[in-house]
Amino acid sequence: LTLWTSSALRTATALVQRFESIYPFLKVNVFRTGTGALHNKITTEALAGQHNWDVMNTLMPTRELIDRKLLARYNSREAEMLADQGLRDPGGYWTAIYAIPYVMGYNTNLVKAQEAPKSYDDLLRAQWKGGKISIDQDGYELLQGLIHSWGKEKAVDYLKRLAAQQPVARRGNSLRVQLAAAGEHPLLITMASPLQLARRGGAPLNWIAVEPVPVSLHAIAVAERAARPNAAKLYVDFVLSREGQETLRSVQRIPVRKDVDADPPALFKGYNRTMLQPVGREDFNEIVALYNRIFELR
Repeated sequence: LTLWTSSALRTATALVQRFESIYPFLKVNVFRTGTGALHNKITTEALAGQHNWDVMNTLMPTRELIDRKLLARYNSREAEMLADQGLRDPGGYWTAIYAIPYVMGYNTNLVKAQEAPKSYDDLLRAQWKGGKISIDQDGYELLQGLIHSWGKEKAVDYLKRLAAQQPVARRGNSLRVQLAAAGEHPLLITMASPLQLARRGGAPLNWIAVEPVPVSLHAIAVAERAARPNAAKLYVDFVLSREGQETLRSVQRIPVRKDVDADPPALFKGYNRTMLQPVGREDFNEIVALYNRIFELR
């Protein structure tokens, strides 16, 4: 079985090792690269008539992969246990395997719990102006999520006001968590998992789910021209199964099954969330350009 993935190697290895222990007659060959590079590799090789993968998991597959008929329809029986309808493609082309919520973190040495922002409007207070908020240079999910929840006009107007707070844009969620823990920024908007992991390790950090919480998804899909389609479907079933989701939880990922809570459960429960969905290349490029203009990036 050939798996192409943009998950961290630690995540992919944990899943593959458990899968192979259950199905010792199958050997999984793993190719790992970044999300953009993975999508480009799939489309470029397909244009050349090459179809070298059976199953892949990546940040939300783009509409282009579906429109080019590179993904097969597969509705796993395990998908019935997903915690939310937004976690699967209505056409059966992809299914989420773990969630990536974007939350507001704060340094507990610099910000008292009662003073920490509890809403998006709270981030606009004068006390958070002038390099006090760390944002992701590539944090397009925030804009996409707010457009989905509020509409484009309100979302853009809000982010312009947030930009007037002079946040510091830097690439890398894990790096920004480390810098916030070191006291470089009192606040940051970032993925929930690295914040929680750092907090568990003793860093002076906590986080708040500022609603609506944009949630990106890491999804799995079977190749339309898979050489081993049945093995690919078996792998999908495993990753979505209780055992597969527990394996993901063991490497600090946020599972998406009803019967497998995150660690802690608050990572994916108790707040209003917006599940991000695939967009076409043109729509995505528009979101990227708009985000860059708002925060004067590049």
